[in-house]
Amino acid sequence: MNIPDNLKYTKDHEWVRVEGEFVFEGLTDYAQSQLADIVTFELKPVGSKFKKNDIFGSVEAVKAVVDLYMAVGGEIVEVNEKVMNTPEIVNSDPYGEGWIVKAKMDDADELNELLSPDDYKKLIEEQS
Repeated sequence: MNIPDNLKYTKDHEWVRVEGEFVFEGLTDYAQSQLADIVTFELKPVGSKFKKNDIFGSVEAVKAVVDLYMAVGGEIVEVNEKVMNTPEIVNSDPYGEGWIVKAKMDDADELNELLSPDDYKKLIEEQS
């Protein structure tokens, strides 16, 4: 299971990459493997504002439809059009081309509530 050390994670199997006041968010390798073939994403539009843990969209796969939750509060400033047009890219490259949204954070302190790579590894072990 691929769990990059430079990211933070949620208990809902989403990853966060911080770039200044912005975060990129996507599904972890574990999440995409559990969902299997991803078919489509439904996401809130650019400009939508959220609090931490608010639902910002959903992902539909062959096995299930799953809600997506904001890891930190903020405003969506970009939706990854590649994911919207070819959602299966998340299955092949969840941490690169498969990012889902870019958001401007309201409160960077919320990042401290996310899981470290080691804590995320323990979570997966407990759920497996």
